[in-house]
Amino acid sequence: MAERARVLRAELFAAQCRKNVLRMVRAGGHGHVGGALSAMDVTAALYSDTMRVSPENPKDPNRDRFLLSAGHKCLAQYAALAEMGYFEKSVLDTYGDLGSHIPGHPDMHKLPGVEANTGALGHGVSIAAGIAMAGKLDERDYRVYAITGDGELPEGSNWEAAAAAAKFELDNLVVFVDNNGLQISGKVTDVMNMESISDKFAAFGWAVTEIDGNNMEEILDTLDAIPLQKGKPTMVLCHTVKAKGLSFGENKAEFHFWNATEELLTQWETELNDRIAHLQEELEVQQ
Repeated sequence: MAERARVLRAELFAAQCRKNVLRMVRAGGHGHVGGALSAMDVTAALYSDTMRVSPENPKDPNRDRFLLSAGHKCLAQYAALAEMGYFEKSVLDTYGDLGSHIPGHPDMHKLPGVEANTGALGHGVSIAAGIAMAGKLDERDYRVYAITGDGELPEGSNWEAAAAAAKFELDNLVVFVDNNGLQISGKVTDVMNMESISDKFAAFGWAVTEIDGNNMEEILDTLDAIPLQKGKPTMVLCHTVKAKGLSFGENKAEFHFWNATEELLTQWETELNDRIAHLQEELEVQQ
């Protein structure tokens, strides 16, 4: 079980990342916050605690790789990269500007730390599997972590990748399914019901587990246990809350894409500042 101070450090990083998201939304006036915030805790745990990455050497051939398949959730990755020091936080204020280095979908040619251009749904898991296979062929020990969404799973390329990853025993590949239950059109199960997600991945030959994807202790404990089974890729089904950490937007499909108002941004900013202060105080006690 992850020690409390470790959990708090990751939670604090996640809270600071959420504040970075607020900064981008304030700059651009809008953004895909729902999925970015539901996936934020997993993203924060990977960057701040688990992945072997370095802002000083973003092209290290032995680095772990992160793929955000649902590229419209890019606010989560941009927030984490900024918090890690991959680029100056002033860049966050350019979100929504023409020619910005942080566009509406991740662009590997514009920002260090982005491994692939994503956003055309269903491609990220395939790219991640290819990178994982390359690692095996090159006899490197890096891991590849990918986040996809429950609303993205109907794309057939996901399942071609799932079959290939199992066939080639890519136990250096970990896929997190951000299962927040909502997409822009409403409930995922109403649009295209893919349940049972765990059973489907298991049938393809993956090692699977299910967690509360907004519970940092569960996330860290799961990361510590990976690979779940030698010779098998890992799928972690993360039960999450859409727009987690945005009190007035949680579990609401209309916050998939939010046209923000300054009044609500100010309310959210106050909530985040209180959350950060609380975590900092508790962390000081633990240390």
